[in-house]
Parts: sequence; structure tokens; C-alpha cells
Amino acid sequence: MTQPDNRPFAIRTYAPDQLREALKRMYLIRRFEEGAEDSYMRGLIHGTMHLSIGQEASAMASCMELTDDDKITSTHRGHGHCIAKGAEVGRMFAEFFGKETGYCHGRGGSMHIADVKTGNLGANGIVGGGLPIAVGAALSAKRLGKSDVTICFFGDGANNEGAFHEALNMASVWKLPVVFICENNGYGMSTSIARSTSVKHIADRAVAYSMPGVTVDGNDFSAVAEAVHHAVARARAGEGPSLVENLTYRWRGHSKSDRNRYRTKEEIEEWMTRDPIARFRAELIAHGVLDEASADAIEAAAIADMEAGIEFAKASPAPSISDVTRYVYAEN
Repeated sequence: MTQPDNRPFAIRTYAPDQLREALKRMYLIRRFEEGAEDSYMRGLIHGTMHLSIGQEASAMASCMELTDDDKITSTHRGHGHCIAKGAEVGRMFAEFFGKETGYCHGRGGSMHIADVKTGNLGANGIVGGGLPIAVGAALSAKRLGKSDVTICFFGDGANNEGAFHEALNMASVWKLPVVFICENNGYGMSTSIARSTSVKHIADRAVAYSMPGVTVDGNDFSAVAEAVHHAVARARAGEGPSLVENLTYRWRGHSKSDRNRYRTKEEIEEWMTRDPIARFRAELIAHGVLDEASADAIEAAAIADMEAGIEFAKASPAPSISDVTRYVYAEN
């Protein structure tokens, strides 16, 4: 009799090389954001930024099923989504530094970075702004007879926006190939989800739009990968949208101006014990996908990529004053 395979979903489903690359990209997301934070403190980056440190499993595991033809829409906290979808950190840093070699030629910055080549339709400074864009991308794929799927990332704060309800309703009515992924980190700016939302789990709202809804541990790579795997397969088969809620937590404040007065030190430290990278690394080692030495080498490679990316950005040219209107307005 064949014994059941009790290994975690990700290890059963993906090749070892895919899993090692996923771990590297998770390390890369964190090291990129730490590098961006340090650059901000040194005055190399201006404006503000919203860091997703602590949420790496949600971003990376959600993109495991996607190809470059598939699309994502992102949020103001979207650096991890960008890297998980295949972006180069050098060009990302260049964008943050306002350099011509950035993905948006230095015009977009942290909250509006996009990489259309890999299917990233862009981060969005408007809360919930990516929801209708994702529906439009999914409608386009369906009308053109393509098998492309769109993943729409949004935060818990966006689930009370009108765009959330409009997007889910339209996607369900037209059975569009879109997966809505709520990264519920517990707070919309400084307001807790318990104070702002009438349902305990945002995924419960899926039933109102006749689509599957599931809530998973967003810091568990395998749990996220499995939930999104089924949702993407359903979308590709023409069965319509799904809503996946990843319960996670941001270690940093809402933005660089956030003094974190609404959260306790104990709460933050407790969530840090659930570090998604450490959990995924331990899981891969426990199941023989890699050993401690190779895991250390993967982390070191991510750090080296981050450092090289910063140097690339520093050495890149700034936009010319004479080109101030280029890439800003649409051209006929």
C-alpha cells in the first residue's frame, strides 16, 4: 500500500531548484528592504517608503505558480511582490534613487514601481487602487482567449474600500481569471482590523460574491503556496476568481514616519518569532532540500546582490532636467 506523502505542500509540489530560488528571493526581499531603509536614513532616498519586512512568504509563495505572461497588481507596500515576480534589485534601487536606469526611469519611486516585462503592472499609492486594474487585466486575458491569470495583492485596509466590493462582484459575474490576495497584517495604517472590519476573517466576504474564500497562515510558505495553487488552477480552468487571505505582520511601522505607538513591543516581538524566512529555511533543511551551509550561501548571495544593486544605483545617471516631461504623459 502506498503511504501518504506527509511532507509540506511546497516540498511535494516544486523542484528543489525552485525551492532554493524561492528562499533566495525571500532573503533578497528582506535584504533589499533593509538596504532601502538604510539608504533612506543616509539621505540617498527621498520621500517615504512602506516596508514589508516580515511578510516575505506571502509575496513569494503567491507567485510560485506564475509565468511572465501572468500579471500582478501591487500595493504601496509592494517591494516584495516586485522581487517575487522576478525584478532585478539593481533597477529597483535605481528607481528608488531617482535614476534613469530605474524601472520607471526614476519617475515612479517606491510606491509606483512597475515591471511590465515580468507581468508586474505596478505598485499603487492609492489604497485598493490595484483591485480594478487587476479586474481589467483579467478581463483582457479572457476576451483575448489567453490562459493568463492575474493576482491582485491588497492589504486589509483596502477591504473596506468600495473598489474591493466592486472588483470582486464584477470578477465573479464575468468569471474572470483573477486571484485576490489580501495580505492581512492586522493594521490599516494605525487602525486594527478588529476596529475597522465587521467580519473576523476577510476571506468570509467571498461568499457574498459566489467565490471560494480561504484564510491561511501568511507566514507559512507551504500554506500560502497551496491556497494560491488551487486558486490559480481554478482561474486558468475558466471557473472564475478566488479570495485568499494571508494572515501576516509587518515588523516595521506603516511608513517611515510611523512612530508605532498603537502596537506594543511585546506584540511585535511575538510576531518576530514567527519569521517566515526562518521557518521556510528550517523546513527545507528538515526535508533535505538543502543543508545549513548551502542555506548560509543562499543568504550570502542575496546580500551580495543587494549590495551590488545599491552600487549600480549610485553609479547610474540621474534624469536630465530637459527630460522632465518624458515618461510622465501618455503619447499618441
